Amino acid sequence: MTRDDRTGPPGFGTERDMLRAFLDYHRATLAMKCEGLTDEELRKQSMPPSTLSLLGLVRHMAEVERAWFRRVFEDNEAPMVWSDEIDFQAAYDASTSTREEAFGAWQAEVENSRRVERAAESLDQAGYQPRWEEEVSLRMVMVHVLLEYGRHNGHADFLREGVDGTVGA
Repeated sequence: MTRDDRTGPPGFGTERDMLRAFLDYHRATLAMKCEGLTDEELRKQSMPPSTLSLLGLVRHMAEVERAWFRRVFEDNEAPMVWSDEIDFQAAYDASTSTREEAFGAWQAEVENSRRVERAAESLDQAGYQPRWEEEVSLRMVMVHVLLEYGRHNGHADFLREGVDGTVGA
């Protein structure tokens, strides 16, 4: 794996600054785990029956960002990136995907999520989660997405190890 250029979260700060920093750290972690790999290596799947790949994780996290920021705070009817229904599993099929396609979509959703978060007056800002049919706070969304990254970055360690025999940070 390449050099670790991530900026670690601060030891102290406001709740919002800490959540923002941890999200950015985990986003950078996923990108780092994919650095230096070809499209073919990024599409390499885990052992059967799993079809999980690093590129599939990037695509999935684009869907997660969209579902939890765009759909909750901007447009409850916004379509998912790779699914006509709300099917997060569809993103895992990266068999014909490229780094450019997957990372382009993911980075666009991350930038939109950052914009939504920065525009909110407080972590208590409410949005509507259409899948749950209830309101949720920006705080809840940020914590949820942070946990999603943490879980999937753990998967990314093993996927990267399967590609080049290393385990990352």
